[in-house]
Amino acid sequence: MFYRNIFARNGIYLARRPAAIWAQSHSFGLHAGVSSRLVLSAFADGDVFAGCNWVVSKEEWKAMLTTLTARRLLTDNGEIEYPVLTIEDGRIVQIESSAPNGATGTLTAPFFDIHVHGARSYDFMAATLAEIAEVGRFLAGRGVGHYLPTTVTGPMDTTLRALESLANAIEEGQSGGFDEARAIPVGVHLEGPFVSHIKRGVHPAACILEPSVELFDRFQEVARGHIRLMTLAPELPHALELIEHATSRGVRVTMGHSNATSAETLEAIAAGASSSTHLFNAMRPLDHREPGILGAVLDREDVYAEAICDGVHVDPAIIRLWLKAKGEERAILVTDGMSATGMPDGTYMLGDFQVEVKNGVCLSEGTLAGSVLTMDKAVANLRRFTGSSLGVAVRLASRNPARMLGMEHLTDVKTGSAANFNLYDEAGNRAGSIFHGRRS
Repeated sequence: MFYRNIFARNGIYLARRPAAIWAQSHSFGLHAGVSSRLVLSAFADGDVFAGCNWVVSKEEWKAMLTTLTARRLLTDNGEIEYPVLTIEDGRIVQIESSAPNGATGTLTAPFFDIHVHGARSYDFMAATLAEIAEVGRFLAGRGVGHYLPTTVTGPMDTTLRALESLANAIEEGQSGGFDEARAIPVGVHLEGPFVSHIKRGVHPAACILEPSVELFDRFQEVARGHIRLMTLAPELPHALELIEHATSRGVRVTMGHSNATSAETLEAIAAGASSSTHLFNAMRPLDHREPGILGAVLDREDVYAEAICDGVHVDPAIIRLWLKAKGEERAILVTDGMSATGMPDGTYMLGDFQVEVKNGVCLSEGTLAGSVLTMDKAVANLRRFTGSSLGVAVRLASRNPARMLGMEHLTDVKTGSAANFNLYDEAGNRAGSIFHGRRS
């Protein structure tokens, strides 16, 4: 038999063809066009990676996808039944819909985590280029395609070194030279030092600074223009000036670690702030006479709002309230994951301070200090807490953060897009990922 390794699992199909029998592909229901683009029409049973139909190229037959089919393809705005995607050189060149073919799995965009401090024991405030790459590999294994490595308030020299290192990692990702499954950093989230002393959480008090256009410009210069998101407390002196300055240069401002009143929050929104950082955490609580930053953000339909959906930072009932208030278009799932993510309980670093991790809870001197949440679990938790569909949950972890940043191309599955997907089985469980046409 010339053909080997045609498998089916969870109702979705896959084929692998060794190069030695390439010339005889069409003998087994493969409609030959050119050698790098063939469409599979033969199916068989077996044991294989779940989620898709694929046929591979001569040079990379173990990994490269050329045709992919499933029961559903979830896009930014809807879904396609029985999709057939043709992939060439890691990009989608055609999307069609076929007749029912027995496939039951679902393809979705990969996740985009805009608030993550590290993983696998590595903290972005001190990580080397190789360690940042290791974090990227870990995130890819949890379905993340792109992310914003996030800083934390620290000494000036530490922050500047971190920004330079992160800029190096971002530019490495822009080169497109990865030969492995790895989430790509596409910008920096600057969380601190422009935060409130009153609502600083674990941000070191000695390193907190007033908002400053000059200091922000210095940060951005060292980061070589790669700061894309900045957390800021809008009630601080000069905050409005900095919001206007940063947003005029394409940087999104998210309000957080703040004791702002409702009026101060609305002024910040008018100045250009467009989101809020881990809503409910490290901010003035809701009061019926002074709604504060929390009430203002929940009330405004044009403002995005992050939430950490781990069941620790925010109770499931409050997650339901958040989703009802912000809706499917403005709610954003984040992890706030720190260096302990993917590691056993123990002591880990977040910036320059230690964090004790036990039973999935991260504490520094009794205060929550990030999480060990991964985005695949955040999506699953949202579905469990709220009863949301897979499409809604995935868009909160992909489309919404991308839209907030003006980076929709990263998660919009269409012709010309990179062939990046998460694969879900019929039961709605994530079964794997594909990056640039390669299975991970």
